[in-house]
Amino acid sequence: MTIRRSAAAMLAACAITASQTLPALAHASDRGHVLLLPTGHYIAGAALAVAASFLVLALLPPERLTAFWRRRLPLGSIPDLRLPVSLVSFAVFATLVAAGFIGSRDPLSNPLPLTIWTLLWVGLTLAQGLFGNLWHWLNPWYGPYRLVSRAFGAKAGGDSPLRLPDWVGYWPAFILFFAFAWFELIYPAPDDPARLAIAVGSYWLFSFAAMLAFGFERWSRQGEFLSAFFAMIAHFGIVEGDRQGNGLKLALCWPGAKLNEAEALPPSGALFLLATLASVSFDGFSKTFFWLGLNGINPLELPGRSALVATNSLGLAAMFILLAAIGLLAVLVGERLVRSTQPLQKSTCLFVWSIVPIAHAYHFSHYLTSLLVNGQYALVALSDPFARGWNLFGTAHMPVEAGVAMGANSAWLLWNLQATAIVGGHVLAVLVAHLLAWRLHPSAARASLSQLPLTLLMIGYTVFGLWLLSTATAG
Repeated sequence: MTIRRSAAAMLAACAITASQTLPALAHASDRGHVLLLPTGHYIAGAALAVAASFLVLALLPPERLTAFWRRRLPLGSIPDLRLPVSLVSFAVFATLVAAGFIGSRDPLSNPLPLTIWTLLWVGLTLAQGLFGNLWHWLNPWYGPYRLVSRAFGAKAGGDSPLRLPDWVGYWPAFILFFAFAWFELIYPAPDDPARLAIAVGSYWLFSFAAMLAFGFERWSRQGEFLSAFFAMIAHFGIVEGDRQGNGLKLALCWPGAKLNEAEALPPSGALFLLATLASVSFDGFSKTFFWLGLNGINPLELPGRSALVATNSLGLAAMFILLAAIGLLAVLVGERLVRSTQPLQKSTCLFVWSIVPIAHAYHFSHYLTSLLVNGQYALVALSDPFARGWNLFGTAHMPVEAGVAMGANSAWLLWNLQATAIVGGHVLAVLVAHLLAWRLHPSAARASLSQLPLTLLMIGYTVFGLWLLSTATAG
């Protein structure tokens, strides 16, 4: 045990030291020592847990489970402060972009990369999937859009100058998300403050122009990828908000309960959801010794991101295509097993909702250590955004405790949190898939049988996810 703890501490120290010399801030605190834990029985147990959840759901009366899932606990009403909060959010965003240009050149001292990659893409995504649609208030486009619309005499929700054709679907969000994923995972310097400021500033202006042209609601739903993604993942939040006059009526609900009335997504929307899962999965897979060795790269002598641009670009696309093909095959086989008369497109684009808890669980597990360490750096940087010696929030001199991700005890705790999240996400996915299947098939037995291939896929993906967290990685 002493040898294992010493080895874990040495590997953790090496990982932290190496992370300070690598440009990829978003993963500067990736784990390097959990592979020493006895992970085999965790992986086997997780697979059995997902399989057991399928068997339990197959035996439960669907009417009782559906009725239970529809229960709500009223929380009261709150005023809808969307406009002022959005304007504050925009002001913060503009300040961060300015800090990217004139603040510190160090990505761990500049608040822009820390906010975009850690607080927004990691922290807000997790909060959105847990609590519900926080982006409704924080959207930095809504406030400026309303002000410009009022200035030109346009009514909120009125006709837009241009009409976005129906066939466009979610393709704009799909394309923009892939560009975002490529920039985050493959571009050589995604954490350089000035380059990131150009990228996010240009994206805000482009999206704002598209909203003025096609309408705020339409472009936010189908074109602006953050709004589209957050709206989808908010279906699993435990807080539900319904508009009531000038306020919002809030209620507590079960995770995923808001999918009771969800409609099948268009094919482009289903592919968009799959792309979000593929990006996180490839982020972890691209650092494994297996992937690097497959491409003839010594994981102990990484050549840097620039040398891997073409390889990882193809890998990201291949991961997405593979997930989409396997998912389609699982739904196809399931529908054939019960001789379903439903169109395959409808079934596939309805069941794709079941991957949202998986994507959320992977997001938590993959970025947990990054959030714990880089989140502290973000609190420090936000107190002094322009590196002028300020201490706006009293956190500028706060010591960063990197030890939260080091040591044998931390390894055990982090691994268990990650494993629990992945298993819980897949069990919830099995439940959601069953609830959706009962809507398509009147017979409970047929609905459960149709989910057998999809459950096998989820079991396999559970094993894959835990393997990603426990296998040796580089960088």
